[in-house]
Amino acid sequence: CQPVPKPESRVEVCDLNPCPPRWKVTPAGPCSSSCGLGLAVQLVTCVQILHGQEVLQEEHLCPVAEKPLTSVPCVVRTCSYEWSFSEWSECSTSCGNGIQTRQDFCLSSLTHKPVNPLFCRRFPKAIVVRGCSAGPCPEQEGTLSPGAELQPVTPATPLTTAAAATEHRHKDRDVPLSAGPPEQTKPGGGEEDTAKRSFLCVCGNLFLSATGIINMTGVESRDCTVAIGRPLTEEISVTILESSLNCSAGEVLLFSGRMMWRTGCRKLPLSLINSRTNTLIVKQRVVLPGNGVILQYSSRTATKKYYQDCDQQLFGPQGEVVNPVQVPDGRQEVVCRTFITVAPRQRISIRALNTDLGPEGNHTHFNYILVRDVSTMKTVVFRGKQQFLWQSTGSQAEIEFHE
Repeated sequence: CQPVPKPESRVEVCDLNPCPPRWKVTPAGPCSSSCGLGLAVQLVTCVQILHGQEVLQEEHLCPVAEKPLTSVPCVVRTCSYEWSFSEWSECSTSCGNGIQTRQDFCLSSLTHKPVNPLFCRRFPKAIVVRGCSAGPCPEQEGTLSPGAELQPVTPATPLTTAAAATEHRHKDRDVPLSAGPPEQTKPGGGEEDTAKRSFLCVCGNLFLSATGIINMTGVESRDCTVAIGRPLTEEISVTILESSLNCSAGEVLLFSGRMMWRTGCRKLPLSLINSRTNTLIVKQRVVLPGNGVILQYSSRTATKKYYQDCDQQLFGPQGEVVNPVQVPDGRQEVVCRTFITVAPRQRISIRALNTDLGPEGNHTHFNYILVRDVSTMKTVVFRGKQQFLWQSTGSQAEIEFHE
């Protein structure tokens, strides 16, 4: 092109409109697990280039469907520890339905020897109890299937004493229960002896009436625990009428519920505690004989909805838990829960009589039954069509049915 005159160089602006906002991802942070599969958090922001500068924008200005994940999988290294199990034991019965158990222990992958279970606390653990069948018993052929005698328990079924059960037969579910379970007066015993025995047996009981007074003074046990329960849709308020706790000696009062935890000793009289749900556990720890508190409780309609329409509350000593639960308008909730609360002196056993989580129940993360021990907040997950027996360490349990 040398013989041809060369035109002058020109620069023209082709577009003055700024580039649209876009997602910006910062490098992911540390992995949540020290070994094995974990999650790393990365910061995702919406930015736009204006006059050569990166400007932070509102997230709704960026395409929502294209937003990157804020948590990404990560693997640091192969874990050095894992759960291992012994062989299943023989069925506990020679006929009929029973259980099998096995021992779990934490194993080092380097030495292949058991170590402290704390090293495996981050890893999920398989079940250690399962149902088994040794065939029909000769005397049981043609009879009801196991568990057929269990009856559904209404949300206000008392369980503390036979006298309380008698009161439940009244049509009104909110028939007040006595502050302490009544006892038969022995011949020759005066009113003072009867009152003393009533106070001493308050500990370990469950109170299900709408209102009541609980006297926890002068109890013989150092730790005295009572539970208050009401139907779902209600919440409980407790007022301390009197307190003789010695705070300097370490005496204390503890309140716990599904959505609250509170302790106190000083300035207890006339203080008000709200459970925020339909159950409340009160535990009194005293050192000096004769000390304690007197509580007055009442229930009311909950100010906020803390449950789903398909959730259930059971208080009785036995009952059936059936899922799925059909709500009145025909909708089917994705996750339905059953809350079980018994007297603090009792424990809970849950036996699966029949489970069918579908053909993919063993291979999907979405179909499973989750059982939580409220006192330790430990959870166990059951999948597939297995029968199982679960036992609590405390007096409260929760079951969740997923999908």
